[in-house]
Amino acid sequence: MDRKLLDILCCPASKQPLALLAADDLDLVNRAIARGGVLRADGTAQADALSEGLVTRDRRTVYRVDDGIPVLLADEALETSQFPDFPR
Repeated sequence: MDRKLLDILCCPASKQPLALLAADDLDLVNRAIARGGVLRADGTAQADALSEGLVTRDRRTVYRVDDGIPVLLADEALETSQFPDFPR
């Protein structure tokens, strides 16, 4: 992801800055998605693994990145409380 773009992005709900999700954290999220039961903020299931993700500064919310494009829709965010081993 372009560093200049990342510097200006923020969470649409909390207005917190976003950072690229580290590879270990991305693996943890994708393992949980593969097991099933991961829900987006709107209550729909997240069925597809993430190729990239962005996380809020407080590490409570993850947004997916599709083909290099951040999907910053609050309804499609993933709450990290669904991942018990997600580092805070």
